[in-house]
Amino acid sequence: MTQRSTAGDESRKVPIWRGEWASFAMMILLLTVARTSLANHYQVPSGSMEPTLMPGDRVSVNMLAYGLRVPFTDIELIDRGEPQRGDVVVFKSPADGTRLIKRLVAVGGDTVALVDGHLWIDGQPLQDVATGGIEHFGAREVHLNLRDGGGPDIASITIPAGMGLVLGDHRGNSADGRYFGLVPMQSLYGKAAAVYYRSGEGFGWTRL
Repeated sequence: MTQRSTAGDESRKVPIWRGEWASFAMMILLLTVARTSLANHYQVPSGSMEPTLMPGDRVSVNMLAYGLRVPFTDIELIDRGEPQRGDVVVFKSPADGTRLIKRLVAVGGDTVALVDGHLWIDGQPLQDVATGGIEHFGAREVHLNLRDGGGPDIASITIPAGMGLVLGDHRGNSADGRYFGLVPMQSLYGKAAAVYYRSGEGFGWTRL
């Protein structure tokens, strides 16, 4: 009787390698979910956000800034507030789904115009008159790259509720909302928090 019981127990044992692979798979799944829902990173592919972001910069992205979502979806579980003017945001291009990083410059209800690369919101200029190359989003000071001009102007438009206008800080060299249009605020799934690596400078933590 004892021998039969032992044999039965042995036949029901799970091989050690199976248990290890199951644990490894679970760890990878949890890391993937955490990366998708909590934090992520982005490598800047172009100079469209110069001088704020340089080509090759590695940027830490806060995926919880605007709420907690079901991984791999746009379904929101917890609302943590709306994106604000001046935020550097990560989203999918309405044109082709490419992941982009731009600055949110206008939100629903804003009447916005862009003249020679300079923004006007509700009839008020955002640029620093003394320098011309700096804009103010509240207390946030944003340096622009106008070396290539300001790019296409925007005639005065009012942003519909639930939508936003995104632009690059390198106004004359940025494929942004002037080309692909307004973006749904719900599609802004991450806020760029800091540059943690820059070529020639190495690792650091420069807040955005």
